[in-house]
Amino acid sequence: MIDPVQIVTRTIDSEQAAEVYVTAIPRASVPLEAEARRMFAGIRDVLRSGGARLFQERVFAADETFEAIMAIRAETYGDLDDGVPPARLIVPEEASGKIAGIQVHAVRGPSSPEPVRLEGSVCGRTLCLGDRMFLGLSGLAAPEAGAPPDQARVMFDKALRILDGGAGGIEAVARTWWWLGDILAWYDEFNRLRTRFFSEHGLIDGRTGRVRLPASTGIGVRPAGGAACAMDLIAVTGGGEATEFLLAGGRQQPAFDYGSAFSRAARTLMPAGETLFVSGTAAIDASGATVHAGDAAAQIEATLANVRAILDGAGCRDEDVLQAIAYCKTPAVEDVLNARWADLSWPRVTAIADVCRDDLLFEIEATAVVRR
Repeated sequence: MIDPVQIVTRTIDSEQAAEVYVTAIPRASVPLEAEARRMFAGIRDVLRSGGARLFQERVFAADETFEAIMAIRAETYGDLDDGVPPARLIVPEEASGKIAGIQVHAVRGPSSPEPVRLEGSVCGRTLCLGDRMFLGLSGLAAPEAGAPPDQARVMFDKALRILDGGAGGIEAVARTWWWLGDILAWYDEFNRLRTRFFSEHGLIDGRTGRVRLPASTGIGVRPAGGAACAMDLIAVTGGGEATEFLLAGGRQQPAFDYGSAFSRAARTLMPAGETLFVSGTAAIDASGATVHAGDAAAQIEATLANVRAILDGAGCRDEDVLQAIAYCKTPAVEDVLNARWADLSWPRVTAIADVCRDDLLFEIEATAVVRR
């Protein structure tokens, strides 16, 4: 069981580099400023003690809190703040308060992550180690584009410009996160846009049947700052074929069969070794149908079984999970998760959010180390 006052850290070490995954979970009924300072100070101390620098970061909190949270973050991090903002993700105020959690992925190595700029704004980091380059984008958005589908199109184009500017192109993308406000109103249209974009740029080849799709989460979490949607991604390039895409995984067939252009998981070579990115997973059977509609406990159980089947297929166990995010449709679903799966050892943030179908109550994603 994760102690809610802990800063949970998982570290992978190799001769080349170390990766540090930090999950900070708030305590209940603690004033926002005091808790934010405690969480960022805990992350700061972990990174400084390990000589690690930020690669990706996410903050889940109530909308009106981000100005105060970002000021506390800058003050607390000091020189760890390289000017790249975290993905700032809006979730309702919960029993734990106005901040739901913070996730950090950091790296220690012979070189440090460098900020990525587009149109004068910083939106991510690159890291070069030997013959490989790693790109992590956080909160890339296009609020200036208008309606949500138009924002998505421009967001795709922005990511492509960064990728084509030296990050290996779109084929280097191993993992994506799509933060989609009001997801149930336009998820079908988003899927069509994503499929068209991937087809236009070669990830889906209708002539040869070749399909090379990143692992992904598409979830009803709105980014802060007024955008309708935003994206995070990880791309890996150099040194040969870096990523294996698992269209099907565990007990689930390809999501592409029912119109969602993502792989169930991706195995890729990250700075400290091989990592398994398990896509956002829900209670969906092999035919693509929702199971256990209306039954939160049964959906959670089915979802965890689906994820564990993917983990098992890669030789991973529960203790190999580095980070996870659980998405619960309502606080009542979160109560079921906490009551019945209190012993789930995955370091995780829990967010209240709509899942991509109205009859889905729960979704979870996981990142795990593949130990050989």
